[in-house]
Amino acid sequence: MSNTKLRCIAVDDEVLARKLLEENIQQIPFLELVKVCKNPFEAMEVLESEKIDLMFLDIQMPGMTGLKFLTSLKDKPKVIFVTAYENYAVESYNLDVVDYLMKPVSIERFSKAVHKALDLHKKEQTEQVFIENVEKINTPDHFFVNVEYSLVKIIFNDITHIEGLKDYIKIFVTTQTRPILTKSTLKGIEEKLPSNFMRVQKSFIVNLDKIESIRNHRISINKFEIPVSDTHMDDLLGAINYQKP
Repeated sequence: MSNTKLRCIAVDDEVLARKLLEENIQQIPFLELVKVCKNPFEAMEVLESEKIDLMFLDIQMPGMTGLKFLTSLKDKPKVIFVTAYENYAVESYNLDVVDYLMKPVSIERFSKAVHKALDLHKKEQTEQVFIENVEKINTPDHFFVNVEYSLVKIIFNDITHIEGLKDYIKIFVTTQTRPILTKSTLKGIEEKLPSNFMRVQKSFIVNLDKIESIRNHRISINKFEIPVSDTHMDDLLGAINYQKP
């Protein structure tokens, strides 16, 4: 994590303040400036389209204050307030911001604040890796289904897709040519599947890792064509990290 970069934006309605913020950001090697914004509405567009780790945010701005903007966000990046008003300090810390800088900001004070943000970011990354490793250890790679009075072991990674047929399901796997037929519902089997499986139509679940192509609302996996409903199409594109041009 020694090469960790913090992707950041600066939000301030004053031209000079934006220029000084930009100059300070450019002096810190681990900060990557994505955009300088004149108001919260510009910032919102960036946050919706880009991965942002850190936001430098003014408080007193016309239209919407920095405090109101921050409280309106569901997914918040780390925030450092940069303001000329000291009377918002207590309220800002209740919002769990990284730091509260008073204008004009010296490069020394700025550096201290962003290093604090970097340390928090690294700590969160380490914790996330630990959680993911624990989940991998504790998560089984298979499950059993009842097939003609026998329990059959099915490896998640072998499954290409699953088709629902009223009270039965067909589980298509790469290890055999015929699907495995078992008494269950799609909803019942869906609860056992890991996160790389997704319902794409009322009667179909697919393994996202097995998708070869998507065309005209149909998924190609091996020789199979699986339909995708209109209501699931956007979720599917999001799940495979496809961004429309």
